[in-house]
Amino acid sequence: MENSTQSTLFNISELKLSSSSGHPSMPVIGLGCSVEKSDIDALKLVVLEAIELGYRHFDTAAIYGTEKALGEAIAEALRLGLVSSREQLFITSKLWCQDAHRDHVIPALKKSLSALQIEYLDLYLIHWPISSKPVEMGFAPVPKEDLLPMDYKGLWEAMDSQTLGLTKSIGLSNFSCKKIETILTFAIIPPSINQIEMHPLWQQKKLREFCKAKGIIVNAYSPLGALGRMWGSNQVLENEMLKQIAKAHGKTVAQVSLRWIVEQGATAVVRSFNKERMKQNMGIFDWELVDDDYKKINQIPQRRLIPSDFWVSPQGPFQAPEELWDD
Repeated sequence: MENSTQSTLFNISELKLSSSSGHPSMPVIGLGCSVEKSDIDALKLVVLEAIELGYRHFDTAAIYGTEKALGEAIAEALRLGLVSSREQLFITSKLWCQDAHRDHVIPALKKSLSALQIEYLDLYLIHWPISSKPVEMGFAPVPKEDLLPMDYKGLWEAMDSQTLGLTKSIGLSNFSCKKIETILTFAIIPPSINQIEMHPLWQQKKLREFCKAKGIIVNAYSPLGALGRMWGSNQVLENEMLKQIAKAHGKTVAQVSLRWIVEQGATAVVRSFNKERMKQNMGIFDWELVDDDYKKINQIPQRRLIPSDFWVSPQGPFQAPEELWDD
């Protein structure tokens, strides 16, 4: 894999982030820490089990409400000797819409670090290409009446400074080709990552090729379809083409989807509370998809799981300003 290294302990592939301080390596499979409020208390144990299995990349966000639980798990893992130092972990968090303003970046980042009980992030992302009024944080969607035009230049300049050494890498999430191009027109340090919905049912070929040409690594969220989330479904795990491929290789559909993502040169964050499935999701590095598999995957009808009217207000669904999904 291009620009990749291998972990000697767990044989988990990593990708170097070229536009980063110290060029850190990002494990290509990470554990997503977006959970329902009722599951937050259980997250600490899940993270500890994941670290025991070999996970080193953990993805959270201010809006998830899980930074504190993840931080407690990291502290416990260090105390138990599951990892010898903070440097062995790769921690991602994200700037929420209400703080997507030039003068809010550093305070928001410091707040995340305080919740996580760590001194720096490995990756800090702008969560959505949307800004909102600086009101009390509530989970998505943002009410229409609270949306504000995003100051791309001012916001990225605040991120661009490597946020005063508080993060090693900076990046984007849910940004289209057009919006990334806007960022690149004035970025001194370009984004290392664009985190997007990506799986065999929503392959994002145009956006992936654009990011590759710009040296930006794609990080896939909802790689298995986000079953159980408000936008998720079982369409990935129940896809007949993927089932055929899984049967031919003696693998699970989840492993096929994750293997396909990795073979595209992308990384993924996958969410699971089941220890056996967490283990299975790491079993993707000792086999490869073949040409016939790709023929099947290329035949899968494409469908985004997050609908274009995801951003709703009490008055009903609406398209966000400048159209979230523009090219």
